Amino acid sequence: MELKIISVSLAAERGRKYHADKIELAKSGVIGDVHANTSRPVSMIDQSHIDTFKKITSSRSTETGEFAENIRVEGLNDTKVKAFDRFVHNDLILEVSQVGKPFHSSFREIGHYVMPRVGIFMRVLGQGTLQAGDRLNYIPKVFKAKVVTLSDRASKGIYEDVSGKLIGEMLTKYFDKLGWELAIDKKIIPDSREQLQAEISHATQNNYDIIFTTGGTGIGSRDITLSVVKPLLDHEIPGIMEHIRMKYGSLKPNALLSGGVAGTIGSALIYTLPGSAKAVAEYMQEITTTLQHLIFMKADMDVH
Repeated sequence: MELKIISVSLAAERGRKYHADKIELAKSGVIGDVHANTSRPVSMIDQSHIDTFKKITSSRSTETGEFAENIRVEGLNDTKVKAFDRFVHNDLILEVSQVGKPFHSSFREIGHYVMPRVGIFMRVLGQGTLQAGDRLNYIPKVFKAKVVTLSDRASKGIYEDVSGKLIGEMLTKYFDKLGWELAIDKKIIPDSREQLQAEISHATQNNYDIIFTTGGTGIGSRDITLSVVKPLLDHEIPGIMEHIRMKYGSLKPNALLSGGVAGTIGSALIYTLPGSAKAVAEYMQEITTTLQHLIFMKADMDVH
């Protein structure tokens, strides 16, 4: 989808913004704007929301920047923009950090009542310049997940991969609830150190967001998942797996014997789950309570 920029604005102080012939965008935000170097450095609004506001309130015509927006566009209309979506113009990349913001009752300017509800707030990933008449290409974010099942027998078709399928189903349901689009790449491999390393390498080189493995988290001679994954971790997140083991281990002591880990490798979060479908259901139920927050943390986005 391509959007047309109607106007650009900035202001050195909080409140409404004012017309500018062009704005320069750096990593910090709009150069010379009060919101540069904040958690919401660049703001945008679609003309359709302004038109709706004017119709409801019988308001006079509004001026450029009066809704405290840096960028006013047309063409989004009722599109449901989400965090991590991008707007691109040449080398300029704007990534959405949030839609809407907290309502501060101390403000009474006209834009205050619109921006907290429908304003789009972004950070700058690629620098550039914008002016009225420029076009922005809207690119919705599609999260990519890889689910790797380690099983000699399942890889030979001796039995169905139930645990990998369950991870995919629960992950899809979770992302649907968030309103985020998800693409899942499922692989079934034997208990092979080399093949697991290759799958993880492929995922990180292709900027996957999440990797799940199932199987190989025990201490048997064919259980190689942990010995492959642990040395690759950039950051381990021990609390998740410790919590799961203690919660279910208090009822079923055998649950304490799984050595699953969670952490980050390159661009991706990674979780190593047991091979049991029942254990997978328990793990996924707990993992999804923090997954969205971890995705924001991994992206260095402050959404508090």
